[in-house]
Amino acid sequence: MTTYPAPAERHESDLSLAELCGAGARMAPHWVAPAGPAPTPVSPSSIHGVVVPAASARLIAATAEYGG
Repeated sequence: MTTYPAPAERHESDLSLAELCGAGARMAPHWVAPAGPAPTPVSPSSIHGVVVPAASARLIAATAEYGG
């Protein structure tokens, strides 16, 4: 008797970045955000940068699809 392996189930974590972007683009029209007040302009001298926790930076750096 010949046995055949069952097809592997595909999990969300197995999706490629391109597939995730496509899924997001298809869902976007279904998620309408209410119009809110326009953001208040900020002078460039008030912007001092972004602080990212070291653990978060290491996580992204270790992910090949995001540049690690």
